[in-house]
Amino acid sequence: MKNILLVILSTFCLGSFAQSEKLAGNYNLSIETENASFTYTLILQQDGTFTFHSYSNQKQAIPPESNTYGKGTWTSEKNIITFSANPNIDFNEKHTLDFNNSKARFISKSPRDKSDKVVKTRLQFYKSDIFWMERKELLKQ
Repeated sequence: MKNILLVILSTFCLGSFAQSEKLAGNYNLSIETENASFTYTLILQQDGTFTFHSYSNQKQAIPPESNTYGKGTWTSEKNIITFSANPNIDFNEKHTLDFNNSKARFISKSPRDKSDKVVKTRLQFYKSDIFWMERKELLKQ
């Protein structure tokens, strides 16, 4: 009985680690227009933490360049990543973005799909209190 329980727990732990390993990594989005450029970088660590950096350079803005940062923790259930930030730990002068209530969908090619169809691995934000994050798709590097 103990051996069966050990096998079940080991399988669960390995499955959880494999999921976070698949999701962890660097995700980026760059947008260039005639008057502005935006770069978003999200790093998901295997330990369940994340850091986010947004850089914008808008010729018409004052100041023209701005950097905003965020950090916190993430969890996943199926292909949904939920972000959270602890106000006592994750916010300071530099890290001001509040990712609480933010969710993103992990999109990748299914291992069962044997076609030549190319599906870029990415995160698509579908819910966020940061209004400009909704519907953003960050590609995995």
